[in-house]
Amino acid sequence: MSGLLGTRNRPGPGEASDLKSPLGTGLRKPLTEARFRQLFGGAEEEPEPSAEPGLPWLRRLWSPRTRACSRRGAWRLLLARLPPLRWLPRYRWRTWLLGDVLAGVTVGIVHVPQGMAFALLTSVPPVFGLYTSFFPVLIYTLLGTGRHLSTGTFAVLSLMTGSAVERLVPEPPGGNLSGIEREQLDAQRVGAAAAVAFGSGALMLGMFALQLGVLSTFLSEPVVKALTSGAALHVLVSQLPNLLGLRLPRQIGCFSLFKTLAAVLTALPGSSPAELTISALSLALLVPVKELNVRFRDRLPTPIPGEVVMVLLASVLCFTSSLDTRYNVQIVGLLPGGFPQPLLPNLAELPRILADSLPIALVTFAVSASLASIYADKYNYNIDSNQELLAHGVSNLISSLFSCFPNSATLATTSLLVDAGGNTQLAGLFSCLVVLSVLLWLGPFFYYLPKAVLACINISSMRQMFFQMQELPQLWRISRVDFAVWMVTWVAVVTLSVDLGLAVGVVFSMMTVVCRTQRVQCLPLGLAEGTELYRPLRESHKLLQVPGLCILSYPTPLYFGTRGQFRHILERHLGLREGDKETSKPDGPHDTVAEPVRVMVLDCSGITFTDAAGAREVVQLASRCRDAGIHFLLAQCNALVLETLTWAGLLDIVTPEQLFVSVQDAAAHALERLVCGQ
Repeated sequence: MSGLLGTRNRPGPGEASDLKSPLGTGLRKPLTEARFRQLFGGAEEEPEPSAEPGLPWLRRLWSPRTRACSRRGAWRLLLARLPPLRWLPRYRWRTWLLGDVLAGVTVGIVHVPQGMAFALLTSVPPVFGLYTSFFPVLIYTLLGTGRHLSTGTFAVLSLMTGSAVERLVPEPPGGNLSGIEREQLDAQRVGAAAAVAFGSGALMLGMFALQLGVLSTFLSEPVVKALTSGAALHVLVSQLPNLLGLRLPRQIGCFSLFKTLAAVLTALPGSSPAELTISALSLALLVPVKELNVRFRDRLPTPIPGEVVMVLLASVLCFTSSLDTRYNVQIVGLLPGGFPQPLLPNLAELPRILADSLPIALVTFAVSASLASIYADKYNYNIDSNQELLAHGVSNLISSLFSCFPNSATLATTSLLVDAGGNTQLAGLFSCLVVLSVLLWLGPFFYYLPKAVLACINISSMRQMFFQMQELPQLWRISRVDFAVWMVTWVAVVTLSVDLGLAVGVVFSMMTVVCRTQRVQCLPLGLAEGTELYRPLRESHKLLQVPGLCILSYPTPLYFGTRGQFRHILERHLGLREGDKETSKPDGPHDTVAEPVRVMVLDCSGITFTDAAGAREVVQLASRCRDAGIHFLLAQCNALVLETLTWAGLLDIVTPEQLFVSVQDAAAHALERLVCGQ
């Protein structure tokens, strides 16, 4: 290969090489696509024809499965689907075990109050938050590939699930329910939440079966951050009734945030002074502790468990002062010991909750995959996005059998696990042990815990999500399109709802991508002095433009949405429209008259793909150039684009000798043709 590329003619002694002139570069013979494949290969050998015309594609479809059925293939499949078989034999017991134990215990301690708090957002009794902090964590430890990921209850998912639960099982008008009626209502709501988890888990498993891990890319970073930031405001407003001791029905649907604010302001004179005092004291402790943990994370051996301290103090205060009986303070009550009996959710509800399960599944996977990727890049290991789909799908599906609501990775506990020294998924097992001890033995100690404290824990856990708005000035400087995506998503989430805001954000983000493909410019190229490089003419005045030669680069995919723009731009540059014959040169001096184009080179390096409409447009352009006496050349087409153009009939208009491997080769051929006067 070096021999072919090095066949450039070198000037002898006393000779000067005129590099400023395109004709003086002395290039090797231009390489066409056909000649390149002949010399270096590049076209895969076609399989031998089979006597049965239907068998080749069946064989190609079946061959990966037959390889997987072998002993080696089965072992590879097992290693891929059970990550502990890969990382556990290489586990550094002396180096990592202590960090995993401390991190797991720390996260488990936080899971207890946080799980009960997020259960309030889901409109289910607090104990089901503990179940959701146990089963999904255990399952992800066995199936997940994120070594530093902490799963469990997540405020955004709890809020979305709570809205679905309130819609499916609304509270009767009046709200004055007896103890038995309240238990029946809670049981129905638990079943609805479990059905949502079952549906989202089934959807993620379906995505895994179709290998759709790439779908996480459609939820861009501005969309995810705006979604979580807007949802944090929903969480804050939804917890105001619990902070103030108001018995208000939960608002759902569009404009629920403003409806809740209006209801709180209307009922504000009836707030409970005792619960208001508890909330103020709780926030006065939790917020400074959160700040201390963030500012001194490098100096503290482990983060200060402010939530646990607050839970203990509030429980002791409520018990000794009898706040529940004297001031009617709402408390958690009895937490049932042990585990719930496995129960299959009501499958008849699945069609009704499908619209709620889909956005929950997308948010679960997007947040979890992005968090896993962040820490994988930081600590230099790989994440399998499809395996993450399997892990979270199985986690939600199986945990729903134990009355758990939807779960995912969480930013707060993940950063806590990393700060506490966690190294692998083994930390999740120690976190499960802490939650297990509460479920089996320590549950009665939380009997007198005021629900106002859980509401304060919900609000304080939103700190990181609120502070994401600090990134907006930097985002404005980097990309104003991303800034617009962030703002549109945030406004839609706040004003409408989390589900609709997510849909608006994704649609608007996709629209910005489409609009940016519509606004690209077709760049005329010129030869840089002293080199063999062709650059856009607008970049410098020292670029040479050969009369009669037009080299154009189209830097965007060519599909049905851009075919019209492509046609108009090339017609203008080539003078193929009526009235364009005597126009000035594009991007050239205004006092010169354009010489008719005799050779046209289309640089296809920026055309990453094309569809049938775009391919037909290129074929029509080639036909019009042939009729107008313009020699049409294509350069640097990738294999997929070239195959599409061939199927569209390009080779009926041009010959294989008009397809070149690079712009330099096509330009050299064009110069030879111009010199020869062809």
